[in-house]
Amino acid sequence: MSKSKKDRLNFINTPTYFGGASAMKAFLSKNLRYPKEALENKIEGTVSLKYDIDYKGKVVNTYILAGIGYGCDQEASRIVKLLKFDVKRAKKIKVVYHKSIKIHFKLPKEKQISINYNYTSSAQDDKSSGYGYSIKF
Repeated sequence: MSKSKKDRLNFINTPTYFGGASAMKAFLSKNLRYPKEALENKIEGTVSLKYDIDYKGKVVNTYILAGIGYGCDQEASRIVKLLKFDVKRAKKIKVVYHKSIKIHFKLPKEKQISINYNYTSSAQDDKSSGYGYSIKF
């Protein structure tokens, strides 16, 4: 197949996220807000969705394929709509691109606070005596 014929078959370029996949992952993790309802009910899981990208690189529609509820589906849709893509014009044709993504919701680890207290008495009559305790939250 000649090069010109190959170029004619592949004239539509797929959109790419500015900075690549690692930049997109960093953006998603930075801007994802865990829904209050999901935190209260200790919900974890993955929301799978499809989205449409217009010829300008903007996400215009999102469709939930598999959701987990408790506000996670809406949050996944909200954050995907914030994405901006680099789209190379396809010979003056306005193309709508379709992609899919999975957004993972994992509960943040609870911080453990511990308090240690030790008391030692060293009186002249008494050999050193003392006590201690630990509290963990």
